[in-house]
Amino acid sequence: MTDTMRITYASDFSPASRAAFAMALRLTKATGGELTIMHVLPSPASMFIADGYVTEETWNLIKADVHSRASQEMDALVKEAVNAGVRATPQFIDGSIPAEGIVSAAEHAKTDILVVGTHGRSGVMKVLLGSVASRVVATASCPVLTVRMPDEPKQ
Repeated sequence: MTDTMRITYASDFSPASRAAFAMALRLTKATGGELTIMHVLPSPASMFIADGYVTEETWNLIKADVHSRASQEMDALVKEAVNAGVRATPQFIDGSIPAEGIVSAAEHAKTDILVVGTHGRSGVMKVLLGSVASRVVATASCPVLTVRMPDEPKQ
């Protein structure tokens, strides 16, 4: 009996997470594993408009738009994986804090390795913006492969 490696790639659809996708594909192909492509959908609280009131109808429209855009992005990633010869399963995590949602879903799926992108921020920017990748590395029970976004070419 062979043990298939379960690889989870967490994406926010940013350029930094796209850089990690190529590595997730390579790792999945090299191991003959199964790839789960995960995205954490924002909760309404994370889309809060300061000092404003948004009706339930407006929230529902915003949520539908966010879900629609995420589905389009996810479909493109799954198609790219399939074209690369990788079995890929999409997974949406609804309304969670990204790092917590990623870690929880990976543990539930008994993920063997998580692949995440990182912007490579440091100093004040990292303190101000935080790092989902850092929190995933610190709290995940499985190994986490972080892939840094390539630096922009200097002009």
